[in-house]
Amino acid sequence: MNSITSEVVQKDGMSRAEVQASASLASIFALRMLGLFLILPVFAEYAKTLSGGQNVALVGLAMGMYGLAQSFGQIPFGIASDKFGRKPVIVVGLLLFALGAFIAAGANDIVWVSVGRAIQGAGAISAAVTAFIADSTREQHRTKAMAMVGASIGLTFAISLVISPLLYQLIGMHGIFLLTGVLALLAIAVVLWVVPAAPMVMARRVPFAEILQHGELMRLNLGVFALHLTQMAMFVVMPAALIQYSGLPLAEHWKIYLPVVLASFLLMLPPVIVGEKRGMMKHVFVAAISLLLLVQIGMWAAFSQPATHGWVLVVLLFVFFVAFNVLEACQPSLVSRIAPPAAKGTALGVYNTLQSLGLFCGAVLGGWLKQHIGAASVFVMCGVATLTWLIIASNMKNLPRRGVPATSATA
Repeated sequence: MNSITSEVVQKDGMSRAEVQASASLASIFALRMLGLFLILPVFAEYAKTLSGGQNVALVGLAMGMYGLAQSFGQIPFGIASDKFGRKPVIVVGLLLFALGAFIAAGANDIVWVSVGRAIQGAGAISAAVTAFIADSTREQHRTKAMAMVGASIGLTFAISLVISPLLYQLIGMHGIFLLTGVLALLAIAVVLWVVPAAPMVMARRVPFAEILQHGELMRLNLGVFALHLTQMAMFVVMPAALIQYSGLPLAEHWKIYLPVVLASFLLMLPPVIVGEKRGMMKHVFVAAISLLLLVQIGMWAAFSQPATHGWVLVVLLFVFFVAFNVLEACQPSLVSRIAPPAAKGTALGVYNTLQSLGLFCGAVLGGWLKQHIGAASVFVMCGVATLTWLIIASNMKNLPRRGVPATSATA
């Protein structure tokens, strides 16, 4: 019996080791997302002070380079974590993240900032971290653990909107990059001395092609691409819309985002818990995608009008985050259950690659559509992506109830 289950397993709650592993690894995941989110509210203004910063294409490339580099690194890092262990791979990724942050901090032109962002993103440890959480938790508690990661992403996003303008005034963008680099080095200490060790899975090696061709994994990979494409494209549009329709300056947008994210996280917990206990996760999953689609239709309708009320956007944002948090908690947990035991890191590497590509494509396509066609067209794109996902997800196998192997799920 390993360290995860050596405590009193008769209890239905998570063990101390499971909580410690999940919370500490979620904090490391949040740090990675901090590197993406913290620059978003202020980078466009900062870029104007750099050589080459007047070139809008180069500025967009610098912003998106992190996600693009992530998409190339997720699969190699996931495979490496299956072969060499989770902790060594995570440490290497955090070192790359810190190196890229320090390069970006010292840059005085937009090209070198892009280089630093690319090196930051190259340390693509999301798959290794998620696989480590799966290794460290029992199946009946895995979605709760993944929900911690989902919550960390949402909270990191909201907190970034609050503190980014304040940090920019106090220490500038150079200081923000330095801060994220130092935090990455501190996170290495957390990995080495706080995160409990998890047993390596000894099982047959799984061909990479088998992971790519796995039907249920393909559904989830498409889903995370659509989800994060939608998230990033929406937030290309939302800041300016909230300024226009709610009258809130950018520095005060946290007054909307923070309560919306916190309330939506509390609301997403009951359906996830009930769905797992009663073996109805497919229903919860499809309902959340349907809710996401309704948000896109609502946003399209709101932005198609000559004017709209700010409270309409706030309500739609709240509903979006409820659906987003449900899906963000469920999907990586399902990947870890469905994937062969010896290839969890590889499967999550593919999954996180599609997540990163979704972020990159959402930013690029959302920006292009807003500039050349109009804000409402962004939500047409998001709606089409979500509808496609809904059609594909409606044919997925019923998701297993807690503690039941995925292979026993019925159609």
